[in-house]
Amino acid sequence: MPAADTTGRRGSGGPPPSLESAELRRVKALAHWLDERFRIPGTNIRIGIDGLAGLVPGLGDAATTVIALYIVAEAYRLGVPRRVIARMLTNVGLDFALGSIPLLGDVFDVAFKANRRNVRLLLDQLERDSLR
Repeated sequence: MPAADTTGRRGSGGPPPSLESAELRRVKALAHWLDERFRIPGTNIRIGIDGLAGLVPGLGDAATTVIALYIVAEAYRLGVPRRVIARMLTNVGLDFALGSIPLLGDVFDVAFKANRRNVRLLLDQLERDSLR
């Protein structure tokens, strides 16, 4: 009998989670709050805690980056391939690096929405896995 997986990763051994599993509901909700929870009055522009926290120089972007890494950690735990994890980390890194630039970074945070992109990468991968 093979040894039990102690990493906590789903890997290729088990079935992919339902696209409505508790884990995925959590990461979708987190991405929504971080990237698009609030609408700027009089516009269709959506902003989340990431954009608002970015107004606090240094600390805001650092704090939301740590929170954004939770989505990447969940993807890793669910067995998402390294190439997808690398893309997710690139999105988080860009969001942190460019979001940290005063004023320009605030505009970037509103437009880029790294967390929504990462959830889409995760869901796309899980859909591909479920087709196999």
